[in-house]
Amino acid sequence: MTPFMGELIGTAMLIIFGAGVCANVNLKGSFANGSGWIVISFGWGLAVAMAVYAVGGVSGAHLNPAVTIGLAITGSFPWADVIVYITAQLIGAMIGAAVVFLHFLPHWAVTDDPGTKLGVFATSPAVNNPYANIISELVGTFMLVLGLLAIGANSFTDGLNPLIVGFLIIAIGLSLGGTTGYAINPARDLGPRLAHFLLPIPGKGHSNWKYAWIPVVGPVLGSVLAAFFYKGFFLNEGASAFFIALAAAAIFIIAVKGISVRTAA
Repeated sequence: MTPFMGELIGTAMLIIFGAGVCANVNLKGSFANGSGWIVISFGWGLAVAMAVYAVGGVSGAHLNPAVTIGLAITGSFPWADVIVYITAQLIGAMIGAAVVFLHFLPHWAVTDDPGTKLGVFATSPAVNNPYANIISELVGTFMLVLGLLAIGANSFTDGLNPLIVGFLIIAIGLSLGGTTGYAINPARDLGPRLAHFLLPIPGKGHSNWKYAWIPVVGPVLGSVLAAFFYKGFFLNEGASAFFIALAAAAIFIIAVKGISVRTAA
């Protein structure tokens, strides 16, 4: 199997299990309906772990453009392959979302709320505030990428690494996920959102494209900051790049806040 196919299949598995647990918990008629946030957080954590077990030996199982970019910044992954991986991740996410649609086929029609249906595929803010929402996605992805880099620096019993990564996802979901649904992965949000837009889901409503840029840009910013932080403070390769990136991110977020205030007014 090529790394491209590894990333495609692995990301499809991630979404089948991850969006699947969202559908299981939220769609009417499911036996798991109403089982709550803890189930969703564990479902996503196990989704990542199983996908990493499946394709980690083929592609490294990035499954996430933010992870791919972060590894490229640290020098652990070639920049020439970044676009290839991101393309595979986006296609895999769309395929995984289509499988979830088919699996829960009769449940869409009996679920009334369009927002609930969109929530199976894509994230949305608990409180709509672009300034705060992008910070949430930035912080969540910062912890993800920094955690992955730190985990990679440790030695574990053979085969244990993917499970530890799964627990990292569970920790992020339980501790930080309630604000925006913790996309922390541009492909995880954009691919299924595109699938939601294209698929014939009964009564689905809009795909909330106005919000869609936040779970793309926020995770990329968080990944860049985490990679430079790791290089500067863990590898002692100079912290200046981190502070420059931090200043640039702060300027961008302040600009977002200013635009949000003017738009609200």
